[in-house]
Amino acid sequence: MAAPADEILRAIEELLAELPARVRGSRERVGERTAETLRALVHELGLVTREEFDELELRVAQLEHRLRLLEQNSAPRV
Repeated sequence: MAAPADEILRAIEELLAELPARVRGSRERVGERTAETLRALVHELGLVTREEFDELELRVAQLEHRLRLLEQNSAPRV
């Protein structure tokens, strides 16, 4: 039969071995919750994300290009 001190030391060693995985899991959960909260806040404030802004910027550039092409084709030729 193991001495109580040996059992306590073994239990502490097991906990210490599990600690990095537990901390990593907790950190990931906190990061996910923080990201969800920020997304909700951005939406509530009516702000756009960088991705949404970039997509809109690309669409505007495409429309400007099409408009220039239309203007060039409809310009009277001398």
